[in-house]
Amino acid sequence: MDITTENRSSVIDVHDMVVVHRAFRRELRLAGELVRGVPAGELRRAAVVTEHLRLVLIGLHLHHGGEDEMLWPLLLERAAPSAALIARMEDQHGEVGSLISQIETALGRWEAESRPAAGEELAALTDRLAAVLVEHLDEEERVILPLAARCLSREEWEALGQAGVAKMTKAQLPIMFGMIMEDATPGERKEMLGALPVPVRVLLRTWGARAYRRYVGRVRDGR
Repeated sequence: MDITTENRSSVIDVHDMVVVHRAFRRELRLAGELVRGVPAGELRRAAVVTEHLRLVLIGLHLHHGGEDEMLWPLLLERAAPSAALIARMEDQHGEVGSLISQIETALGRWEAESRPAAGEELAALTDRLAAVLVEHLDEEERVILPLAARCLSREEWEALGQAGVAKMTKAQLPIMFGMIMEDATPGERKEMLGALPVPVRVLLRTWGARAYRRYVGRVRDGR
């Protein structure tokens, strides 16, 4: 889809990505603490934390995949001076992807045995991922989002968000949405819910909200 000069002169609202980033920052900041808090040999608790971390990694993988497939090509086409910047973003995605692969392997070892050494290896990897990701997200919000706001149409921006949603299961969606909404302001929550079809909005505000409260209680407090 090409954007006319007239349409390109308007700036779209891309703040919803900041809200999504906030959830990834929080969950990866907490990840090492969750892993280190599991007593040795507590396989049931390790399974709960493992399931949660895998969901966070799936969400992050889908988020970055959408940018790789849809956002970078549009910015390269429409903001040519940003070519070096986009290359750096792609390199950072590659580093994040490598860490995700290492964490997935470490998760398998830790889930099977819940040994302290395996737990510390996993926690250290999640700490490393958190540090790398925060640096990447900071730059993306500082430089990439203003470019996207000027260069993309509202329809293209919405398609970027919907691409990841379409690849999630029905069970994953309310939990991922709950993660995103957890630290959202009332205004952010209203804006993001307002972009959804009415039936989905009602479902997420009722059953989905209750499901997330149960989920996050089980993950963080072992309830």
